[in-house]
Amino acid sequence: MSAFAGSARDTASVPGADGDLLAALLDGMDAALCALDADGTVTHWNREAERILGWPAAEAVGRRGFDGWAARSADAGETLARVMAAMRTPGRQVHELALLRKDGGRVLVRSQSAGVRDADGRPAGVYCAFSEVHAQIDLERSIALSEALFDDAPWGVVLIDADLRPAVVNGCAAKAIGTGRTALLGRPLGDVVVRGAEELEGALQHVLAEGAPPAPADLWVTLAATPGSGERRRCWRSGFVRLSSPMTEEPVPLGVAWLFQDVTEERLAAREADRTRFRWSQLHRAGVAAAEYADPAEAVAVLLDFALAGFADHGLVDRVAGDRRLSRAVASPAGAPGADGLGGGFPQPYGPEHPALQAWDRAGSVRVDAGRDADGWAAARHWPAGTAHALCTALRSRGRTVGVLTFLRTAARGPFDRQDAVYAETVAARVAAALDAAPPPA
Repeated sequence: MSAFAGSARDTASVPGADGDLLAALLDGMDAALCALDADGTVTHWNREAERILGWPAAEAVGRRGFDGWAARSADAGETLARVMAAMRTPGRQVHELALLRKDGGRVLVRSQSAGVRDADGRPAGVYCAFSEVHAQIDLERSIALSEALFDDAPWGVVLIDADLRPAVVNGCAAKAIGTGRTALLGRPLGDVVVRGAEELEGALQHVLAEGAPPAPADLWVTLAATPGSGERRRCWRSGFVRLSSPMTEEPVPLGVAWLFQDVTEERLAAREADRTRFRWSQLHRAGVAAAEYADPAEAVAVLLDFALAGFADHGLVDRVAGDRRLSRAVASPAGAPGADGLGGGFPQPYGPEHPALQAWDRAGSVRVDAGRDADGWAAARHWPAGTAHALCTALRSRGRTVGVLTFLRTAARGPFDRQDAVYAETVAARVAAALDAAPPPA
């Protein structure tokens, strides 16, 4: 008895569940399938084979070889020989075959053939699965692209499942996050992202529900501390692609492909450039405005008002009023609680270690920050309540110190850095020139 139970037509007519099941399996396959017995006669032909070549099973089953219908006469002998060779060769044989459609058109297919043996182990025929070459190439390209993204891509690539947990992580992404590729799998993003996780998860949820945004977006995140380094603030230029199953009639989201690049240095450089342009624009405007005032004290107040914009919350100008004594000349913003100090030309009650006096002694700048008790720290130095960061710089004119300029920030702003000190010293040079022109306090 042949190893093949019968044709697809015969199988469909076999009573009972076995025949129906076999027919359903053959017709439900994504690949075209035909089977031939030991004589080269077609015994099985499924619907995908009919779709590709146009020959229905009723016309294909029972034919011997491919001559005169599925292949040109010039190619039919070689085509049949290549397919039947799998009956005598172990494993699968892969070939590209030029077949003939029922309408006369030719189509190039890629086939995989394997031999079938009967119960006694003797060759009984072959089965041959095939698909159009371009469809096979598309599949191979998709697989190759997927493998390349996870092996060699210069971007971070993370596949996020529908529960918003990483399912696959490539090497670039693992390096950017600071963990191993497997360490992230199945873990909530909040385990590695200290700040910014809610924004990231919100973006992923949006993609799952609505689809990918029209353009990449910058996401600022703070990564959890790792051995040898503290928390890291990073900016990731991120793009998202929703993944849906191609195996269902209705799209079913499988997750999100998240691709990103670390652009922290570029964004910080751009931010610094914007900040620098704004500050020097403010200085230019301040100089033009101050030149319109005949009273040097008013010119100082104008310079201070312009300098505060985007830089600090309070500005104080203390003028030298004797041996290690400073008196308040200008405070900005005017009328702010605690900003005016004693005023009226009275010496400020600064202690010997006060940062303003340290700046005077050094003829330079001093940066200080509050500890946990910011209010007590500010009150002890006679600064407005809430002050957390201070920058004091000496006012130098004609080779001598004529006062001290102090900028103050609350905890809502970051501490002063070296670039801030450079800007403050530039403002101080202009303030010192105007202050030196003012008459000394009575």
